[in-house]
Amino acid sequence: MDVLFTSSFPVLCHHNLTAPCSDNQTANSTSPALVNPPAFGMSYFTMTLGTLSNLTALAILAHSYTRFRRRAKAPFLLLASSLLLSDLAGHVITGALALHLHLGRVKHHGKAVILEPPQAYCKLFGACMVFFGLCPLMLGSVMAVERCVGITQPLLHSTVVTIARIRLAILLIASTALSLAGLPLLNVGDYKPQFPGTWCFLPVYGSLSTADASLALAFSTLGIVSLTVSVLSNTISGMQLLQARFKDKCVKSSIARRQGSVSSSSLRSLDVEMMTQLAVITVVSCICWSPFLIYILISVIKFYEGISRLEHQCEELLLLALRLASWNQILDPWVYILLRRAVLRRILHLLQPERVMFTQSISYRD
Repeated sequence: MDVLFTSSFPVLCHHNLTAPCSDNQTANSTSPALVNPPAFGMSYFTMTLGTLSNLTALAILAHSYTRFRRRAKAPFLLLASSLLLSDLAGHVITGALALHLHLGRVKHHGKAVILEPPQAYCKLFGACMVFFGLCPLMLGSVMAVERCVGITQPLLHSTVVTIARIRLAILLIASTALSLAGLPLLNVGDYKPQFPGTWCFLPVYGSLSTADASLALAFSTLGIVSLTVSVLSNTISGMQLLQARFKDKCVKSSIARRQGSVSSSSLRSLDVEMMTQLAVITVVSCICWSPFLIYILISVIKFYEGISRLEHQCEELLLLALRLASWNQILDPWVYILLRRAVLRRILHLLQPERVMFTQSISYRD
């Protein structure tokens, strides 16, 4: 994660998004950043926190994947690991690129001339922003669909959802994101420096070309569709789990200790754990990403309608959405760190102490 500061407020630059502004930065929009030298304390803290969080969550998932390599949880763990890897890679790569530009602004602090990044550097930066923005969103939607099929159609899931096909899905997602991110490198659209000059992204308002508007529209549409698919799939899965719980209410603990009943309950406990993690990830992604994606969509639509907007107002709104979205890759790994089976058992113990023995017996057999 990149945490970039201006003189008046911190600009949090998420690895998968940027704060798009006008194509030509005016003196009024850039000069405030030169009044006082930026601070780096909070930037280093959040970058370190994000990196350590992702590494810790990846270690937990790697341990779980070793245990459940041949079980129904393996596809979910593979997708979750891919999501965290994309978070970590985007966090480190775009962080390094943004830090380089930020240090350049500090070096030229107080000078009247504001140096823009080289065109090749800006295109690389923008491509990383788009690629690492789309990958986690689309991976999250595939995780939701996989769990929906596993809960509602377990027999179909066991035959159709295999590790090989999950790897193919991950490859297709990466190829789709790479294709969209690489189009400006082939002179289809362009990446331009964005306010306050510390990152590059597709222009989303102002004087846009048809290619720029189309790419920004594709980026926001893919992100919104991915979030929508995740919400719908998780809703269906949650309703199915609630229905199964209502059916099992009459089952007593003595019957549950039998081999068949324990195996069914064990699988259901896995479903509850994965659904809890996935539901929280979806909520976090929707809260963090929706303002940014919707704002890009609205800006492009207004461009097609020929409606002009004030640059200063647009910059402030985009920066607010950017600060919110920047915490997505920091919160994602904490879902896997905190919402593990052991933590869920403790929560169940606090809520229903009389069911502790039953829950522990399931865990030991599992």
